[in-house]
Amino acid sequence: MNNKVAVYRKEHFNAAHRLHNPMWDEARNNSVFGKCNNPNFHGHNYELIVKVTGVPDAVTGYVYDMKLLSDLIKENVLERFDHKNLNLDTLEFKQLNPTAENIVVVIYNILREKIEAAFELKVRLYETERNFVEYPAN
Repeated sequence: MNNKVAVYRKEHFNAAHRLHNPMWDEARNNSVFGKCNNPNFHGHNYELIVKVTGVPDAVTGYVYDMKLLSDLIKENVLERFDHKNLNLDTLEFKQLNPTAENIVVVIYNILREKIEAAFELKVRLYETERNFVEYPAN
């Protein structure tokens, strides 16, 4: 069998953040980031969808063991970011503005290191029901 199949795992995490550029004054930060620049932070209930694409294994029929994928996400993403202040509690966002765009790339890079290169990987992150990002974009 040489047909590629995509499998998906959906997870959720809650995190707070502040969108802010320390090189700008407050007026410019407020103009660009609006309410998201609240100095006391604000939070989101993020929905994370991880897509792994590959050829199903001839013996198991699996593209990727979903239990393994679930465990990888929990250990490497949820434990790191769930119920955290991304600006204050994580190394990844100490110097990186925690926009949805930056968060999805960070999550992708974390998982890419753990998932064999033979599998295609795509990560989608919903910040709200209506606003979401995906990486890679192609």
